[in-house]
Amino acid sequence: MTRRLAQVAKKVGVSEATVSRVLNGKPGVSDSTRQAVLSALDVLGYERPTQLRGERARLVGLVLPELQNPIFPAFAEVIGGALAQLGLTPVLCTQTKGGVSEADYVELLLQQQVSGVVFAGGLYAQADAPHDHYRQLADRNIPVVLVNAAIEHLGFPCVSCDDAVAVEQAWRHLDSLGHERIGLVLGPGDHMPSGRKLAAARALAPQLPDEHVARAMFSLEGGQAAATRLLDRGVTGIICASDPLALGAVRAARRKGLSVPGEISVVGYDDSAFMNCTEPPLTTVRQPIEAMGRAAVELLNAQIGGSSVTAEELLFEPELVVRGSTAQAPRD
Repeated sequence: MTRRLAQVAKKVGVSEATVSRVLNGKPGVSDSTRQAVLSALDVLGYERPTQLRGERARLVGLVLPELQNPIFPAFAEVIGGALAQLGLTPVLCTQTKGGVSEADYVELLLQQQVSGVVFAGGLYAQADAPHDHYRQLADRNIPVVLVNAAIEHLGFPCVSCDDAVAVEQAWRHLDSLGHERIGLVLGPGDHMPSGRKLAAARALAPQLPDEHVARAMFSLEGGQAAATRLLDRGVTGIICASDPLALGAVRAARRKGLSVPGEISVVGYDDSAFMNCTEPPLTTVRQPIEAMGRAAVELLNAQIGGSSVTAEELLFEPELVVRGSTAQAPRD
């Protein structure tokens, strides 16, 4: 019991005496603190006292595909903070290779009787991935919001950064610098945001050769391998579908003895943490994380409150951030 009091008190940031008063139904504790203690019990996996079991904490699942890409912790911070302001407690569910799957997390969240789920990146963006767990949430009328480019027919509200505008900004930037051989490093073929980026690039440059489009897993190593193929085909400008992919492209250029941006220009996507601290600082297209995260929480909270929300996608405008990884194209 003492260990439980100490863990809950540490989690909430209150004294053990306060936790004890909540568990014993004593007065003198604010409603917000009382709710925070009950939520901490649920999150830590402790059983509530019998007299408190009728009350469910307002838990919200926050499902992320990874934490290595800084964009996902950034989304988690914004969404988690906005949920807390509404008295909702985020339960972070992060997938790891060989670990708990997205479907397993959904099952666990359903067992906890969560009030809703926010997915910020996941299988909903991959057309060929399994989607039965999303239908399970829909069948139980659990409020759900998806962040960034879901496949069609899932029927959940979605908050996205406009991939077409992002590519247009990056492409026109490289074009203005005189780059004529521009390549793309994108995610897998069934990845919806990557598909949108490719469609936008082909709209801008209908003659874009297939060999100037390289696919990769979303990692620095994937970006390096894909960019190496593009460099072998003579591109001088590379637009990437994430910042880690772009850092991989910078590494690929250097491994070939090419300077960035003197000989090769690289543009990322996200403007995640520390991209202004790389060498060179990365030119990238910034997602409006704060606005997107808050919009996702507003949509979720409206559903929790019983309001109907449209399943249409909300598109947010990105912003090109020019730094040191792009420059005038080399003269032949």
